Amino acid sequence: MDSQHMPAFLCGALDDSKPIEPVLESFDLKGVANKILSGSVRNIVVMAGAGISVSAGIPDFRTPGTGLYDNLAKYNLPEPTAVFDINYFQQNPAPFYQLAKELFPGQYKPTPTHLFIRLLNDKGLLRRCFTQNIDSLETEAGLPKDKVVAAHGNFDSATCISTGQPVPIEEVREAIMGEDRDGWQRLRDRYGGLVKPDIVFFGERLPERFYRLAGFPPFELDGGESDLAQCDLLLVLGTSLVVQPFASLVNRVPTACPRLLINREKVGQSSPMLELMGAGGLRYDAADNYRDALFLGPCDDAVRRLAGLLGWAAELDALVA
Repeated sequence: MDSQHMPAFLCGALDDSKPIEPVLESFDLKGVANKILSGSVRNIVVMAGAGISVSAGIPDFRTPGTGLYDNLAKYNLPEPTAVFDINYFQQNPAPFYQLAKELFPGQYKPTPTHLFIRLLNDKGLLRRCFTQNIDSLETEAGLPKDKVVAAHGNFDSATCISTGQPVPIEEVREAIMGEDRDGWQRLRDRYGGLVKPDIVFFGERLPERFYRLAGFPPFELDGGESDLAQCDLLLVLGTSLVVQPFASLVNRVPTACPRLLINREKVGQSSPMLELMGAGGLRYDAADNYRDALFLGPCDDAVRRLAGLLGWAAELDALVA
């Protein structure tokens, strides 16, 4: 969402030698399951996108014919994504507060995919979950907050954008979720400016914690090992791998680290232009692929199959029940 770190993610792939032999027995769920069962995987990093929350029933504000889209239509937005534009918000905050009322945490339950990520943590295998989602369903599923990096922010905290003063999230919840449509205006009057949950809008920087734990400059120089540098299995779940710098995380793991994409369609593929710029990409269709696995379909289907291959099906079912 901000371009300050563009050179970092274009040139950020870790520079170690490429393995000669494949690091997976097969480039599918079974190959990944066998890798985990071998005991060689201890630092799994998850990259999560909107696809992991689809089955939770969270409404899509970008799709015509949905109730939420129709509710926003009365505001005559120049385009649906304007609701997350910081400049538009400052001029006309009402559409965002309408959207926030529909999305505020506590109204939706974690999906089997969220609970599978929790299961990875319960078994001591999860290094970190980097998520693009603002729904906080990772922590609702039972992941400790320190295991989650909300790259695009969430509803866990809020700030007055005029003064920078933190605002108790319960006050924000009451103002947004209450029957009184003027609640957000009274909140503005109380704090001397518009109050916004700490969600990253277009035109805003991502949280520093994202850059630090991902090892972007200058944080790769602080003497610590980033999550991506330590990653020994990367799970890419339900993301289009389009939005930067989040999408660039696939290039920041060691070259010996296997990567699994679970998505409804193929995304994030390498190209000659990307390789020329040092950005890399996923190579699950390449003739010389040695580490990238692919599952096409819903995330929930994939994690149930993966749990079965790992012998964890009963444990996942118990969490879902």
